[in-house]
Amino acid sequence: MNAGDEVVAAPAGPPHPLDWKFSQVFGERTAGEEVQEVDIISAIEFDKSGDHLATGDRGGRVVLFERTDTKDHGASRRDLERMDYSISRHPEFRYKTEFQSHEPEFDYLKSLEIEEKINKIRWCLTANGALFLLSTNDKTIKFWKVQEKRVKKISEMNIDLSKSMGNGCIASSSNSSSSRPYLANGGSPERSYNYISNDFSFPPGGVPSLRLPMVVSSHESSLVARCRRVYAHAHDYHINSISNNSDGETFISADDLRINLWNLEISSQSFNIVDVKPANMEDLTEVITSAEFHPTHCNMLAYSSSKGSIRLVDLRQSALCDSHSKLFEEQEAPGSRSFFTEIIASISDIKFGKDGRYILSRDYMTLKLWDINMDSGPVATFQVHEYLRPKLCDLYENDSIFDKFECCLSGDGLRVATGSYSNLFRVFGCAPGSAEATTLEASKNPMRRQVPTPSRPSRSLGNSLTRVVRREAPGVDANGNSFDFTTKLLHLAWHPTENSIACAAANSLYMYYA
Repeated sequence: MNAGDEVVAAPAGPPHPLDWKFSQVFGERTAGEEVQEVDIISAIEFDKSGDHLATGDRGGRVVLFERTDTKDHGASRRDLERMDYSISRHPEFRYKTEFQSHEPEFDYLKSLEIEEKINKIRWCLTANGALFLLSTNDKTIKFWKVQEKRVKKISEMNIDLSKSMGNGCIASSSNSSSSRPYLANGGSPERSYNYISNDFSFPPGGVPSLRLPMVVSSHESSLVARCRRVYAHAHDYHINSISNNSDGETFISADDLRINLWNLEISSQSFNIVDVKPANMEDLTEVITSAEFHPTHCNMLAYSSSKGSIRLVDLRQSALCDSHSKLFEEQEAPGSRSFFTEIIASISDIKFGKDGRYILSRDYMTLKLWDINMDSGPVATFQVHEYLRPKLCDLYENDSIFDKFECCLSGDGLRVATGSYSNLFRVFGCAPGSAEATTLEASKNPMRRQVPTPSRPSRSLGNSLTRVVRREAPGVDANGNSFDFTTKLLHLAWHPTENSIACAAANSLYMYYA
């Protein structure tokens, strides 16, 4: 090799599969313990920093957790990593506070009960040390402020003469022309007050029964959650999504047929920006299932439908965004249509990647990764429930086919995750060439149901990369155990900057790291 020749580095291969470990659990059930319906977790969300985690449950409560392992070192984890500080401990969270966000209501006009169940939680920008978040049930969105406040206490009731002298109530004044003594309560022993009664006068030393409380701020503090605003009466159908805009001022809420745009400061009105309701409801063919703002472009949002399509909307085009700027959908294979085709094609959740380039969608059978610059089809498809295809009739009978599983992306965009039955969740690698496909159980031993790495993904026509993961026999899980459709892991969230996942199994919150 000549001295002038350049050394060309070999291209880096796909990242190695992560080794997931159990971190902690909140609300763990003992064997045989019955789970109360109101305690089942229905929403999970990390804030942008990853230092706080919020969960909502079917009882209308919001529970906040805060990270503790970075605080002990006196600096943020990111700063410590820049200094090459070795952090041996895994991410740790602790219970911070909880509050009742929603109560059960009754709509007397429609004779409908409105559940208190929290459907979604979204963190807003922090300000002055206070945390802000949005929570919603089926009909009403609330804007909450959680702030630490000093506890005020009454230190003493009776005024002490020596203390009062130090507080400006002095026995004699040098500025005064008179040298008459004054009492602690402002009275003068030489002066009678005749407005009470003609024969009443203050005794020397004042009135001992006069009690004046002194309120002081103690060193103790407590977290106070206060509802700042209530955004109500804007949705005829159940709210399925709320999403903050990157401008920090607005957010959207979506139900089955409409998407409304709100200003955080104004709760009395909203603007309807998407309306898919037909003039005749008999002509209704699809409904909105999820909606989310672009993470950096405040004028763009995406929403998914029950027909398996995703529409990208540009708010600059028109006030009413019924016409989309881009449509993402996968054409069904000829001859594959059946009674269940549309049901399993319905998208239950969509998430933008951190940079906004990719959209992850979850339908009943698969996870799909879409490039917003390529609307011909998904760039990757991950098989999650393919083994359930022969059991679709049974799943339809017990309504499991309508379960809405959420999905999430890692902060670096290299992996995606979603839940399944038997309290299992799946992590897939989506980097080029990656064949990572890990099955984990929401328990203290997450790798208990681990399976061998599947065969390499096969490339389909065009630029689409389809991962075919064939692990399970029909009706059983990876280890040959029959599947339990009553225990399902619907909700999970990925930490925004680290490989850490929080997931909900009934009323228990499990956390894992890699």
